[in-house]
Amino acid sequence: MLALEFVSTVRATRAGLTDVLSDVTGMTEWGRAHASELGLDQSFVASEEVRREVVELRQAVRSLFARAVAPGPASSADADRLPDFAEAIDLVNATTLAVPMAPRLEWPDGEDPTATNVLAGRTAESPRLRAVLAASAVELLAGTHREHLRACPAPRCVLYFVKEHARQEWCSVACGNRARAARHYRRHRDD
Repeated sequence: MLALEFVSTVRATRAGLTDVLSDVTGMTEWGRAHASELGLDQSFVASEEVRREVVELRQAVRSLFARAVAPGPASSADADRLPDFAEAIDLVNATTLAVPMAPRLEWPDGEDPTATNVLAGRTAESPRLRAVLAASAVELLAGTHREHLRACPAPRCVLYFVKEHARQEWCSVACGNRARAARHYRRHRDD
């Protein structure tokens, strides 16, 4: 899911928090890596303004994700630096409305037809990029996946994930292993 990949541009490493979008180079690389989903071509080069606008949108989406996982704890990455709920929802909605969308019919041979929303008209790169990201967040938050959205509780992890099965507790096997090791250490330290 694009929205999850977008909010996961803030990660925890052994050295601390890492923001993939902290500079123009990182934004350019991330945009190129997701070019087909974002409607970009491989020659995309981010400007500082685009990077700043995308990061502002990401923080708004992370704020909405924090609200979606409540009453559970939000990601610890930036919970203290997120915009308030009303500001976040206004920004996401304004971003999606800035670019017109239109239904597109796709009907591959031997398959059922499907409709997808695509960006209509010729729109500048930055609004188009942000509209796709905002629409992806709206789709996740307004859909059935929202009730399965979780903040990973593993030590040092700051990611959100969609719980895919009843026993899933962490975003990845590595986080599960880290959480079990920390629990084991705490239990044996207290003995």
